[in-house]
Amino acid sequence: MPPAQFWRDPALPFVESRRACRSRACYRAHSHRTWSIGVVDGGRSRFTSLGVSRVLLPGTLISIPDEQVHACNPAAGGDWSYQMLYLDPRWLGQILGEIPPRRVEVGRDPVAYAAFCKLNRCLFSAASPALKERHLTGFLRAQWWRGEPLEGEQTGEPGELEAARRALRDADQTIPLDDLAAANGLSRYQLIRRFRRHLGLTPHAYGLDQRIDRARALLRAGLAPADVAQTLGFTDQSHFQRAFKERVAATPGQYRRVAVDG
Repeated sequence: MPPAQFWRDPALPFVESRRACRSRACYRAHSHRTWSIGVVDGGRSRFTSLGVSRVLLPGTLISIPDEQVHACNPAAGGDWSYQMLYLDPRWLGQILGEIPPRRVEVGRDPVAYAAFCKLNRCLFSAASPALKERHLTGFLRAQWWRGEPLEGEQTGEPGELEAARRALRDADQTIPLDDLAAANGLSRYQLIRRFRRHLGLTPHAYGLDQRIDRARALLRAGLAPADVAQTLGFTDQSHFQRAFKERVAATPGQYRRVAVDG
């Protein structure tokens, strides 16, 4: 099994899955627009978010809201195996009848872990989209949520940053920091401090996260990595590949490939 495999289906655009086996790839602190639910299959990893850190052991489940800055990496010198679902938060709210609490939650529940593994085997199989959707919605409704909130600071974004965040979400190219600050009535240093305080990232890092989110969408649509890099204003292919791998723990080419079992 390759170190990282991805599953997605155009018939189910609200969900994507990955599984990683004995991976040593590391993430930098990042955020994305999808709600993430994952399990640790083997090894030890360290999850960090806004200054809070916790070791995750095999059998651990974790739920991470969209836009939550985080990183999860193998213990020093080691590797780990894990599975992760990425869900459209609007769709998730519709399935559950409400948006879940916006906090990281962690738990170790053998029943929930086994149910997650069964679901992901179904997603990676040749089963019909209808069957996969039934399994997914059944899992979410039955298992949400058996974890405990991660103690410590959680994302608390003031409304004053929404205009700046929206501009960065919508931009295909880098927005000069001075322009972004002026458009929000702040100095560049005020803007950086507020982003760091409330989001855990600089405006530049947050903007890169948004462009990598768009890169994932373009790769899913079938664009070649070189075309994606040019479309999103990366200086060259190596710059794009480095930024992508830091946030996805896979190369654009690896991400573009889809795995189906059986």
